[in-house]
Amino acid sequence: MAQYNADSISVLEGLEAVRKRPGMYIGSVGQKGLNHLIYEILDNSVDEYLAGHCKNIYITLEADGSCTVEDDGRGIPTELHKKGVAAARVVLSTLHAGGKFDNSAYKTSGGLHGVGSSVVNALSKKMDVYISRNGNVYHDSYEKGVPKTELVKGLLPVIAKTKKTGTKINFLPDDTIFEKTAFRTDWLKSRLHETAYLNPSLYIHYKNLRDEIKEEIVYHEEDGISAYVKELNKGKETLHDPIYIKGLSDKIEVEVAIQFVDAFEENILGFCNNIFTQEGGTHIVGFKTRFTQMINTYARELGILKEKDANFTGSDTRNGMTAIVVTKHPDPIFEGQTKTKLASADATKAVSTVVQEELGRFLDRNIDTLKAIISCAEKSAKIRKAEEKAKINMLSKSKFSFDSNGKLANCESKDASKCEIFIVEGDSAGGSAKTARDRKYQAILPIRGKILNVEKASIDKVLANAEIKTMINAFGCGFSEGYGNDFDISKLKYHKIILMTDADVDGSHIDTLLLTFIYRFMPELINNGHIYIAMPPLYKAIPKKGEEVYLYDEKALEEYRKKSKGAFTLQRYKGLGEMDAQQLWETTLDPKKRVLKRVEIEDAEWLMKSHSF
Repeated sequence: MAQYNADSISVLEGLEAVRKRPGMYIGSVGQKGLNHLIYEILDNSVDEYLAGHCKNIYITLEADGSCTVEDDGRGIPTELHKKGVAAARVVLSTLHAGGKFDNSAYKTSGGLHGVGSSVVNALSKKMDVYISRNGNVYHDSYEKGVPKTELVKGLLPVIAKTKKTGTKINFLPDDTIFEKTAFRTDWLKSRLHETAYLNPSLYIHYKNLRDEIKEEIVYHEEDGISAYVKELNKGKETLHDPIYIKGLSDKIEVEVAIQFVDAFEENILGFCNNIFTQEGGTHIVGFKTRFTQMINTYARELGILKEKDANFTGSDTRNGMTAIVVTKHPDPIFEGQTKTKLASADATKAVSTVVQEELGRFLDRNIDTLKAIISCAEKSAKIRKAEEKAKINMLSKSKFSFDSNGKLANCESKDASKCEIFIVEGDSAGGSAKTARDRKYQAILPIRGKILNVEKASIDKVLANAEIKTMINAFGCGFSEGYGNDFDISKLKYHKIILMTDADVDGSHIDTLLLTFIYRFMPELINNGHIYIAMPPLYKAIPKKGEEVYLYDEKALEEYRKKSKGAFTLQRYKGLGEMDAQQLWETTLDPKKRVLKRVEIEDAEWLMKSHSF
């Protein structure tokens, strides 16, 4: 056994720590972490806008796979730093270095950990920086975080003269660190549009030179978060125009936009300093608590709630609500480097105070809107009571007991970490899958066609649906929903839940319905990386000479046509049921050969937005 002594202690110098443990700084080395590189540089440019020195940001996906982020802000300082080198070199190559720690250069900032640009530098194969400042264009370059440009008396070399100001950064992600180096464009465009909504005077110019179809978009939203709420409610029956309020409390700026729709749903998005707090936090708590109190008070003042009546619950008062809560905080506290949850206690009080004063003022003057909001709460309370009763009856009478009608073919192993369950479309494909599977670790659960759309159904109908009941019981971890939480991920029986549907439009729709159910009732399964989508092939190429080849999409077919030297027969798989057990094992079930897509929370949200419910 190796000795543990002073020589065992390692000290990682400079940016080595980032390259050694990238997940600590960007969350992961998958697609999400890759896109996060752009967001870190983008946040720096947005901070320049918030400080009043930037109007335009340019994001370009270059043909060589790199990304360029440019702004017309002040430019990173290039003067000599007390460390003896140019300040820009310090910012770009040192963790926790920047102008965002003493609130003198930036009143609010998204890059609060001071590691953004230096982390991008460390995780890039190469990075070039051009700074326009003081009438000059300065240049700096790096490879894997190591400086390559020679300084002149500690200063960056001047490569041109200019009348402009700003910073331009081009970086190429390191393919030895990231699983893939092609940025996810749909996520990026969504983030850019979101940033435009949050910053109404900002122009964001997006250009994609990477893909075959070149694309240019300018994101600019003068109406800010009110327009964002409208976009989220597009195609829905709205009950009133967006309510917009703004206020300042304890140096924390608060903006809120609210609109109710005639639907049994709730959608609240929170932001702090332009960062989307996916897991909410103290600002959302302050908003929800104060809003519930206000609606109950108004309902009693108007005589809608009688003395004997119980108050509306929080979920009642938010029935039909779409809201965006934005805070600009001078010194926020986040949970984790990727900042998915706000933890600043003073944000609760600030949001609560602004909502009490500004929303109260609005509702006092707009009684019709107030009554429309309260009517949503009334409807929710009635449905909630009926559904709670239905749920109690269902559970007490054991109607929710496991009855898969013999459909579930379980696996032999009880080790959840090794087990996987395939949700298969149709009895025919289910039969082939049961024959083809590895019985020790693979379970098969066939479902009939398209399951219930949970976005349009009340919980009693959801729980009464046979296919959904079977899935809930098969997974073994219960479900979470607005009226309580019976979910316990430790009881999950399979660490891989794989949706296996036909590679056509109907299969895609079934995937969407299944993901919608999981996203609404078991989001932790997605958050913890347990949900996958199988990728069955579309074609099988059978050449006159040589080996047969499975082709998984149209692009693969085109490439095969170009490379194929002889004649071949093409078999088109219209559905999984057309494959025999051996083919299904080779293409879709065999862990050594199959292709699986892991679903992340952004995938589920994007799928739901892109399909009409």
